[in-house]
This record gives sequence, structure tokens and C-alpha cells, in this order.
Amino acid sequence: MDDLPPGASVLDCAAVGRLLTHEGAGVTVPEPGMKVTVDSLSVDGSRHGFTLEVAADGTVSYDLAADAHAEEHHQAAAPAAARAARAACADSAYAVADHKEYGTYDWWLGDDALPGNVSVAQARRAFEDAIGTITGTRNDCGYGDAVGARSKYHGRTYHEADIDQQARCTARDHVSVWDAGILSPGVVATTCSWSRSVKSGGPDWLKEADVRFNTRDYTFTNNPTGDCKNAYDIRSVATHEAGHVFGLAHVGSGHEGQTMFTNSFACTTGARTLGRGDVLGLRSIY
Repeated sequence: MDDLPPGASVLDCAAVGRLLTHEGAGVTVPEPGMKVTVDSLSVDGSRHGFTLEVAADGTVSYDLAADAHAEEHHQAAAPAAARAARAACADSAYAVADHKEYGTYDWWLGDDALPGNVSVAQARRAFEDAIGTITGTRNDCGYGDAVGARSKYHGRTYHEADIDQQARCTARDHVSVWDAGILSPGVVATTCSWSRSVKSGGPDWLKEADVRFNTRDYTFTNNPTGDCKNAYDIRSVATHEAGHVFGLAHVGSGHEGQTMFTNSFACTTGARTLGRGDVLGLRSIY
């Protein structure tokens, strides 16, 4: 990132298509008028991700800590221990990434292995359920409104998620793919989102979002049971990643009850439904 500081031009530096990294996360520099965001779900709850935006004239800007905005949107005046103990429906924390799906999120399944060795039909149901939790704001907190966006599954594809083995966003291929494969150790799953600014001045328009699960280092299950040991629930992780697709960012320590908490806990299905903050975040976007 030091080689392409804020205010620099990707045209002057011939930077389009080159890899740019920051604190272990990385993106491929897009063409002018595009923005790319990388969000990685980590085992230890640390935050790995940032946003790179290239203006129409090629000027670069960054959002290095979208997570920090969460502190602007939670119920204040509670000590850290109390915040950590909050129930999902009592915590209003959320963070947003400044993009949204204005129409229909069209997505495909990759043609390689899937998390948990589930069948294609099972993966489709799990991912559709996760995406539907976001678009339908499914929760146990009494909120009934839905997100003004839709999704459509189109089948399997030979395309892969545009995410490399170090969980960095590669150049986009204009196809939104959910798949599984190798990611950096410590990263459970990664979402890469590409968006374009709109004339109205609202959140940028999502153009592609890819999701990859790390099946080299972590075990996934579609049905955590009482004897589950260190396996991640597919639907919980997928719901978290779908949150990124539709514009939510991470919330950190003290907000463990929210689906968008930086760590998805093993052997629990808690993130399959949204917390108060998750819903409020979606309402702020849609």
C-alpha cells in the first residue's frame, strides 16, 4: 500500500491489475470507477480486510478499518464485560461497507469440492438459506422487515471464486461464485466484493461478490450435534459471508451475539439468525 498511497493515480502508476496488500489482506487493483472490498472471517476474531476505491479519474482512496464504524452504532456506556455478555437481541452494534445490492444477486456454485463434503443440492439449500436470512432479515428479535434485494441461484460453473490461496481478491471475472478450497491458515472463509458508484450518491452498486470456505485447514458440518468437535456450521458461516455480500461489515469484541462478529464459533448454529445490530445495519443500508 505504501507504493500506492491515497491520492495517487492508478493510471500514472500503471497499477490496474497489480496486487496490493495491507496487514496480511490483499486485493487486485480494479479499473477506474470500481471499488473492491476483502473481508476474512478469522479463527481468533482478528480483523483482516480493507476497501480500495479507484475513482473515475484513477485516484485511489482506502477504508482501512470499516469495522471501527461499529462503535458509532452501539448502545454506549456499558463496560466491555457487560457488552460481551449482551444477548443478540439487546445489542445494536453494526458496521457497514458502503455497498448494496440494488437488484438481484445472481450467484453460482463452483464445480470443485464443497464445504463439509455436502452434495450440490445440500450446498445450494444451505447457501440459499443463508442468503435468505440476510434478504429476509430472519431473526428472533421481533423484526419483520425484509431487505430490498433479491437473489437467484444459477447452477454450477467452471468459474472459481476470484480469491487466491492467501485469501486475497484477484481480478474479477463478472461471475459471483461460492466455493471451497485453500485459504490462509487462520482464515475460515473470505468474501470479495466489487461495486461501482451510483449517480444518486448512495451506497455503491454491488457488481460481483465471491465467497470461499477454507476446507484445507477447517472442518465444516451442516448439522452440528452434541459430539461436535471444532467443526464450523456451514449455514452460520454462510450467513456471515452473505452479510458481507449485502453490505455489512465486521463488529468486534463485546458483540459476540451478532452474526457479523469477527469470529464464527465452532459447533454452534447461533449465527444462522440475525441479532438486533445485524438487522439495524441492514435497515441502515436498505
